[in-house]
Amino acid sequence: MNITTTPLGGGVTVLAVDGRLNVVTAPAMKREVQNVLRQGDVKLAIDLTAVEFIDSSGLGALIGGLKAARTAGGDLRIAGATEQVVSVLRLTNLDKVLRIYESAQSAYGD
Repeated sequence: MNITTTPLGGGVTVLAVDGRLNVVTAPAMKREVQNVLRQGDVKLAIDLTAVEFIDSSGLGALIGGLKAARTAGGDLRIAGATEQVVSVLRLTNLDKVLRIYESAQSAYGD
């Protein structure tokens, strides 16, 4: 898994994830979210366009990131989720908690 971090300004950062978000890679995701929050960007768009697989550990990393962002006064939104990711979010009812947007740019276009 690779994570590319792109600050957009205004407290918004996009974290583009490539590969599998699972038990092996979830700790790296958690660390990257914490790094971005420490730098002061509290609005996170997690771009999952290139994620081919997510498991419960990956979901845990996203929920942990959401909690950390909200504690810091921000939010975490999902962008460009693949069908596999969307189906897992729906199956676990996490689509009610994690907002899903078509693209990273539309996640904070408000």
